[in-house]
Amino acid sequence: MYRLTIQTSFAAAHNLLQYQGDCENLHGHNWKVDVTVAARDLDKSGLGIDFKILKAETRRLLETLDHKYLNDLPMFKGVSPSSENIARYLFDELSRILNNANVTVSLVNVWESDFACASYSLE
Repeated sequence: MYRLTIQTSFAAAHNLLQYQGDCENLHGHNWKVDVTVAARDLDKSGLGIDFKILKAETRRLLETLDHKYLNDLPMFKGVSPSSENIARYLFDELSRILNNANVTVSLVNVWESDFACASYSLE
């Protein structure tokens, strides 16, 4: 199995729901996002998936979050837009877009700082 990973980022504001502490208040992050896919086979060019496609589809999805107040977005209505829930949302959406007989999204990491990351995978 081949693993391919891209890294990108977005900036957005949020506040955690039902949280006792500073993060209950409105605040923002410059999130970094890692997306890893697994590919069973390589194409004629020796690629599992073209990085260009992986980057473009991830960027297109992140545009829906970038410079937004996450709590107001439909996918987070009534759900705390934590790094964990953002990772799961991105994983599910990218899986819907990218998964096929050869390629599957295997891991999404969402970094809210240089030192704190939440991950989501099916494993």
